[in-house]
Amino acid sequence: MSEKVKRPQEVFTLLVQLGRKAGDGLPEGATGAALMVYASGVDEAEAVRETVAILKQADTAPLDVTGYGTLAEREAQGHEIDEEERALMDRALAENSVIVAQMTPFFGDDGFDDEDDDEDE
Repeated sequence: MSEKVKRPQEVFTLLVQLGRKAGDGLPEGATGAALMVYASGVDEAEAVRETVAILKQADTAPLDVTGYGTLAEREAQGHEIDEEERALMDRALAENSVIVAQMTPFFGDDGFDDEDDDEDE
């Protein structure tokens, strides 16, 4: 019987778009929010699945997830990553967890709407 090789955990930077749901904790009048998240996983797909599952358990409505890669991938792309961000990534890895680093609520026409509202005028 061959032993299964355990792949190491990595931390992925994810941007999660949230819609509204009763009891989601978003500010009154918000139409949704964006969350910057650091999530551990053996690959990005696992990090996304874990993040979505946790956010659903927290009574939020995740709509879309955009992955920005690992620390090494982001550095290779030229992203500047400060010590606070690195500390949050280290924490996500050490705790095998999902860390929400930033939450930005959207109001009115803010958000991820890809359509240009001016085209209808």
